[in-house]
Amino acid sequence: MIAARLRGRDALVSRLEEALREAGGDGARAFVTVRQGEHTRFAGGRVHQPQAVEEVQLMVTVDRGGGAARVATSRLEDARAAGAEALRRAAALSPGHPPEEGAPGAASGSFSHWHEDTAAWDAGARSQLASVAMTLARAAGATANGMLSRVLVEMATAGSTGSAYLRATEAAATLLVRQGAGSAYRGDLGRSVEQMAVEELVRSALAEAAAARDPEPLPPGTYDVVLGPLAVGDMLTFFGGMGFTGDAVAAGAGAVATRKGQPVASELVTVADDALSAEVGLPIPFDIEGMPKVQVPMLDRGRVRGAVFDLGTARAAGGTKTTGHAHIGREEAPCPTPANLILRPGSSTTAELIQGVDDGLYISRFHYTRMVDPEASTFTGVTRDAAFRIREGRLAGPVASSRFTEEVLGIMRRTDGVGSQLVSQPIMNVWNGVASAPSLRVRGFRLGFR
Repeated sequence: MIAARLRGRDALVSRLEEALREAGGDGARAFVTVRQGEHTRFAGGRVHQPQAVEEVQLMVTVDRGGGAARVATSRLEDARAAGAEALRRAAALSPGHPPEEGAPGAASGSFSHWHEDTAAWDAGARSQLASVAMTLARAAGATANGMLSRVLVEMATAGSTGSAYLRATEAAATLLVRQGAGSAYRGDLGRSVEQMAVEELVRSALAEAAAARDPEPLPPGTYDVVLGPLAVGDMLTFFGGMGFTGDAVAAGAGAVATRKGQPVASELVTVADDALSAEVGLPIPFDIEGMPKVQVPMLDRGRVRGAVFDLGTARAAGGTKTTGHAHIGREEAPCPTPANLILRPGSSTTAELIQGVDDGLYISRFHYTRMVDPEASTFTGVTRDAAFRIREGRLAGPVASSRFTEEVLGIMRRTDGVGSQLVSQPIMNVWNGVASAPSLRVRGFRLGFR
């Protein structure tokens, strides 16, 4: 019954082929993405604002070698008109070298993109879990607010070399528990809802919020810290702006263009864009240009390695190939984008990382972070929700939120411990974007200074 809601490969690919016939075939390619999202929000003891949203984007590109004309629509029935308009606009472009063609993406059967447990996670099941969260919180003298989401995803591409299709499930959970002046936040997402263990997220958030009830002000200073997975994942979302993309490499700017091979972080830190990992995140085998995705090492044991490319930036950079990272966001020009960032886990539990701090802090997550200087990897934000002093390797009293300005690579350079458990979170405004990270132990984190 769930699968019947999907358009299916034949319906989507046929629309793309209609568009390509109007666009002239050679030098033309098209893609379509469909997201059917259902979101169950809960707060104040009740489920509220249930939402079902369908997002459709169909785009036709006609590449003249010297430039590309693109036309997009959110109506599948307008595919032919989009193809004709793309051809008309391309006719005004000066032809250059022969355009590159997208190849069919990797077979979607290689990984478990579709999970029946998530497909069956309907509004009733999500509401029941929300009720469990609110009931447990109320019994503990706390409140629980959050959102549980199920998304059915379809993606298809087509060009002169063939077509590719993918269907996938996506489950996401966010939870904020408040008790007194304290709070705790949990979040996770993935293809399988069972693998996320949502009920365990609820119970751990309740325990943490209870411990954080009466936070005390934190004096400005430089502290040894253990950063929770959500805080570390937040930092990963800035990698695209720090020079790990093909457009930055082509412009000669950023980390890969200026510091490739150089050590910029601890040898314990390895970061990759890995859309083929079946264990974590939102794996997907090809991009919107129909090109197979490959794993891209960005930091390998602390040294700068590679960047993500699409067809255009690979051509502009010279001597390289696309890595399958073509992307276009709302109101943005197409550009290669890291979308499945993973900081490789270590072997320590978060408790073991804390044991290695004599006097410092545990910070569960950041909030309202912004990049200040991409070249220097400087970003700013505030700590939020559960944060605790660490005394002699044990969690002590809770502390209030504090502002910070730090460097992403500086934090990673001063890392001397990496946790073993990955937690995933979405990358804002990136289609299928996710950052997965473990906890880190960092020496010398500045807090309270502007």
